[in-house]
Amino acid sequence: MPSLGERLMPGTSDEAGSEIPSPSTPPHAPPHTPGGRPAVFITVGVILLVVAGLVFLANRKSGSERQVVPVAGGGATGAHVLRLKGITEAIQSRAILAPVLSGQQVGILTITKLLPAGSRVKRGDLLVEFDRQAQIRDALDKQAEFDKLVGQVAEQQAKENAARAKDETELHQAESDLKNAELDMKKVELMSRIDVEKAQQTLEQAKATLAQLKETFELKRSAAKAAIRILEIQRDRTRRIMQNAQNNAELMQIKSPLDGIVVLDTIWKQGRMAESQEGDQVRPGVAFMQVVDPSAMQVQVRVNQEDIFALQVGQPAKVRLDAYPDLLLPGKLERIAPVGRGGDFSQKVRTFAAVFSIRGTDARLMPDLSAAVDVDTGTANVAAGGAP
Repeated sequence: MPSLGERLMPGTSDEAGSEIPSPSTPPHAPPHTPGGRPAVFITVGVILLVVAGLVFLANRKSGSERQVVPVAGGGATGAHVLRLKGITEAIQSRAILAPVLSGQQVGILTITKLLPAGSRVKRGDLLVEFDRQAQIRDALDKQAEFDKLVGQVAEQQAKENAARAKDETELHQAESDLKNAELDMKKVELMSRIDVEKAQQTLEQAKATLAQLKETFELKRSAAKAAIRILEIQRDRTRRIMQNAQNNAELMQIKSPLDGIVVLDTIWKQGRMAESQEGDQVRPGVAFMQVVDPSAMQVQVRVNQEDIFALQVGQPAKVRLDAYPDLLLPGKLERIAPVGRGGDFSQKVRTFAAVFSIRGTDARLMPDLSAAVDVDTGTANVAAGGAP
């Protein structure tokens, strides 16, 4: 055995043959991998390239989808069919708004009668009715007040006519008295001095009376006319209020402006978006319903800038509804927007709005249905002088 004074050097072995580890080298040190960090960088780069490729493909195909359908007897030649996605809508439709009442500040209107969605209506049929008890009550109250004012105007006019006749009689009497007094003054030579003074006093009194009657006659007419005019103004104002109440009561019943189908719009009520129903309260001026004409429908689609040159106005198409795959309707391209707008992923890729009309009708054809429009772009290429 070694003596106590001996020091074992690092890297030496004891008598049993086991090597004593060096203090500078930690035990169980993990091995160093030279290529670990570059491998991580390569993996991240590959993932980024894959994501960029997927975004580019999605942006390139947004709004349209191209399919190649083989033509019978055409060999290897195929007709290019461009499939566009869109939503059906009615060409002719009318929005139904909650009425705005004139002369009243009404916060909400309560629906008492409402046709369900999908109901077929004719022009003039009742669509919705709001609670109009307040308007009918106001109309009746104003009707009674109007009738009362009409009676007061007639009564005041009758009083004025009677007063005018009385004043005219007094005026004629004063004129006669003045003439008699003037005749008496012509006989002063035959009268005593006292009678002359009496005649002179009578003449002056007749003149004063006539002048006073003429002056008060016009004042009385002006006062009576003003009193009657005040009653007429009150009568006319009450009549306008009554007519407004009657018109408001009629506005509470909304009738269909055209033949079509009832479509209920979703509105904000009780903290959520939902369709209106009987008993709900609607604010004036809010559109809560539509009447659409299902006999003339169209599909509005978005076309990618890559496919816009393959379309021409008047080009035939086939329209399919996603909800009814077996339903096939003919269509025609009606118009294309001259200016495009930026895509969802990039502003450099533009999309254009196009409208296809649907020819023919079907009971299942309704607005706001997703549809697929297949356009044979080979026909447009041949017409343009290009290869199909």
